[in-house]
Amino acid sequence: MDVSQYLEIFLDETKEHLQNLNTQILDLEADSENMDTINEIFRAAHSLKGMAGTMGYKRMQNLTHDMENVFSEVRNGNIKVQPEMIDVLFQCLDALEEYTNNIQQTADEGTNENEPLIKMLNDILHNEAGGGDADAVKAEKAAEKEQTAPAEKKWNNIALDDSQIHVITEAAKAGSKAYGITVTIQEDCILKAARAFLVFKALEEQGEIIVSDPSTQDVEDEKFDRDFTMIVLSELPLDELIRLAGSVSEIERVDGELLVLEDTKNYRPIEEPKAPVQEAAKPAVVEEPKATQQNAPAAKNNNEKKPAAGKPVVNRTVRVDIEKLDVLMNLVSELIIAKNSLVSASGQEQNTNSGFNEQIEYLESVTTNLHESVMKVRMVPIESVVNKFPRMIRDLSKTLNKKMELYMTGEETELDRTVVDEIGDPLMHLLRNSADHGLEDAELRAQRGKDPVGSIFLDAYQDGNNVVIEVRDDGNGIDTEAVKNKAIERGTITPEQAAGMSEKEIIDLLFLPSFSTAKQVTDVSGRGVGLDVVKSKIESLSGEVEVKSKLGEGSTWTIRLPLTLAIIQTLMVIVGGEKYAISLGSIQSIENVLPTDIKLVENKEVINLRSTVIPLIRMNELLDIESKGSDESLIVVIVKKGDKMAGLVVDDLIGQQEIVIKSLGAYIKQCKFISGATILGDGEVALILDANALL
Repeated sequence: MDVSQYLEIFLDETKEHLQNLNTQILDLEADSENMDTINEIFRAAHSLKGMAGTMGYKRMQNLTHDMENVFSEVRNGNIKVQPEMIDVLFQCLDALEEYTNNIQQTADEGTNENEPLIKMLNDILHNEAGGGDADAVKAEKAAEKEQTAPAEKKWNNIALDDSQIHVITEAAKAGSKAYGITVTIQEDCILKAARAFLVFKALEEQGEIIVSDPSTQDVEDEKFDRDFTMIVLSELPLDELIRLAGSVSEIERVDGELLVLEDTKNYRPIEEPKAPVQEAAKPAVVEEPKATQQNAPAAKNNNEKKPAAGKPVVNRTVRVDIEKLDVLMNLVSELIIAKNSLVSASGQEQNTNSGFNEQIEYLESVTTNLHESVMKVRMVPIESVVNKFPRMIRDLSKTLNKKMELYMTGEETELDRTVVDEIGDPLMHLLRNSADHGLEDAELRAQRGKDPVGSIFLDAYQDGNNVVIEVRDDGNGIDTEAVKNKAIERGTITPEQAAGMSEKEIIDLLFLPSFSTAKQVTDVSGRGVGLDVVKSKIESLSGEVEVKSKLGEGSTWTIRLPLTLAIIQTLMVIVGGEKYAISLGSIQSIENVLPTDIKLVENKEVINLRSTVIPLIRMNELLDIESKGSDESLIVVIVKKGDKMAGLVVDDLIGQQEIVIKSLGAYIKQCKFISGATILGDGEVALILDANALL
C-alpha cells in the first residue's frame, strides 16, 4: 500500500498544527514564560516532524526537528525566549506553510532546504544551550524515565499455531530473529487506524509481521483501545525496529523484546540482550511524545478557554468530505420536493382521509429534522478563518510602522462550510484596508487625543437567518471629499454628478474595480484590487457589504451572509399571475395599504407606517408584467436589511413554504434581484426574489 492515500489526512492535520503554532507563538510573544504555551509549541513541532518523516518529506522533517530541539531546551530552562527567536519562529512557520502548499498542489515539498533558517535555529541552540551537551542531558533524562516505567510484556499472551512456529523456525535458519513489539498510541489521537497502518507499513518494509493482537482486521477497523502487539520477524536489531515504529506521529511509546522458541509449541523471551537493547533504543524516540502529551491537555484547555469534560474534545469531531454532504443535501432537497408534491396532491383531493394528512405531517416533520441535522453537520465555526488574522496584523504593524491591536469576538459563530471557505479573502482585504488606510500614524493619533495604539475590531454574530461580520477601526474614517475628487480625476464621475451625490453613493465608489485613494503603491495596498473583490465575492455568496464611516473617528464595514445557501423558509407571493418566493428572514411584516395612504417624496412612492417612512417598490413594474391585484387596497410585504426598509407591492399571498434553492447558473446574470429558482409541488418553477438586492 502507498502512503499517498493518507495525503489528505496529512494536509488536514498539518494545517491544524500550523494554525495552532501560529496562535501559540503569538501567545508566547505576549508571555514568554508560559510553560503551557511552550509545551504546546513543542508538541505541535514534534507531531509535524513525525508526520513529515512518515510521509517522506525530509526537508520539512529537518526544519521541524530543529524547532523541536530549540523548544526542548526552552522547556528545560536552558534557553530564554527572546524577540529575535519569535521572528525566526514565524519565518519557520512561513517556510512550513510553503512546504504544505507545495505538497497540496504537487504532492511534493519542493527543493527549498531553508538552510538559513536551520542555521539560525542551530545558532539559538548552540549559543545558549551548549549544543551537543544538551542533547546528551535530554537523552539521559529520558533513559531515567524509561527505567522507572517498565512495560507490560503483552507478547507473552499471544499463542502461536504450528504454522507460525514453523515460519519462525525457518526464518531463524535464514538469519532473521523473532521480536515481540507493543505499540501504544497517544490518548488524544483521532486516526488510530491510520497510525497503526503506518506502523505496520514501516515494520513490514524491514521484515514480516507473523501475528498481531488484536488482529490486523480489527486494528484496521479501529477495534482496539490504545495499543496493539505484534510478533515480528526481521534481520534488523530490536532498537532499529523500535525506532521505525516510534517515528510515526502520535505514537506514545514502543516496547519490544527478542524472543526464542522453546520446544515446538511455545516461545520464551531470550535473556541476554533484553534490557540494554530496549533502553538504548527508547529514550530518543519514545519518551518525548509521552512527556509532551502529559502537558498537552493543559495547553489545549488554556487555549480554548473551556474545561475538558470526559474525553478530549478532539475525539468528538469527524472529518467529512464536503462532496458527501452535498450528496446528502441533494437527497434532502428531493425529499422536500416530494413532500411538496404530496401537499399539492392532497389539496386537490376532494375526499382526503385523515390518515393521508397524518402521513403528510409526519413526512414534513422528518424532512425538517433531516434538513436541520444536515445543516448542523455542514456548519463550522468561523474560527478556522479568523485565527490567522492576529499574525497578519502583527506583521502589518511592523511593515507599516504603526502600533495596532486586533480584538476579535464571536469566533464560535457558525456558518455553512462553503461560505466559511470563501470569506477568508474578503475579511483579509478589509483588515488590511483598516490597518493601512484607516489607522493614522502615532503622531497624528496623539494630536487628535487618541491612544497611540490603534484598535481594529472583528466581530461576528448571528442575526436571524443571517450571520453578520463587522470590521471596525478607530482610525481616520473615509474622507468622502478625497474619494469624490479621485473619482472626478479618473473620469469615473463628472463634477456635476458629484455635486448631487449622497455620502453613501460616494463611499460606494470605493467598490469600483481598480479604484484606490492610496497616494503610493505598496506591498500592502494602493493597486485598487481589494474592495471590488470583496463586494463581488460577498454577493456571489448571496450576501451584502455596507460601510458606515465618520471622518476622524473610524469606519465600520458590515458583511451580512445567509446561514445556509440550500434550503430556506419563504413566503410565496403572486405578481401578475406568476409565483415568486421571498425569504422569511428578510420580511418584517405584511400590510394592507389603501391607495390614499401612498404619498410622493422626490417623485417616489412612500407610505408612513407607524411613524416610519418606507419607500414602495411595485414588483409588477420591476418585473415588467401586468398587475392583477385589487385597486381597492394593496398587499405590501415590508422587507428589512439592516436599518433599511422597503415595501414590496404584490398581487396576492399564497403562504409560507420551505423551498429548495436551485441555481440559475449563467442563464440570468443581469437580473440582480433574482437569486435563484425553486420547483414547487405541482412541478411549476418559481423565481426567488432577493430582498437584499432590492433595498
